Amino acid sequence: MFRITGVSVIIVVYVILLTACGASKNEEAQSGPSEESKKIANEVVITATNWEFDKAEYRIKKGEAVKLTLESGSGVHGIAFEDLEIKELRSGDSKVVTINEAGTYEFFCNRMCGSGHSNMKAKLIVE
Repeated sequence: MFRITGVSVIIVVYVILLTACGASKNEEAQSGPSEESKKIANEVVITATNWEFDKAEYRIKKGEAVKLTLESGSGVHGIAFEDLEIKELRSGDSKVVTINEAGTYEFFCNRMCGSGHSNMKAKLIVE
């Protein structure tokens, strides 16, 4: 006769969980873009490498929803803004923001990334 062991039960549960996870991803793909993504006017990708950002300034328009994304070309980085509610964005993270005040907002790397870390600054200019 066939005997059920603890390992068999674990394997069956694992297969069921994998199937369930796959189904939810397919449902998302079929439903199309979310309402939030339809409203995003622009995407700003900030690429950080060791001790510098790819640009000194990034520009967005006041009052528009913008997706900010931080990518790492090398090393592990995070950014923080001095005068915005965006306290931290880590490597690989994205955040949709709407800034209603025109101005220049400085941001900096807030993850110790080596000897040039303290000079790792750039500006987000809201026009």
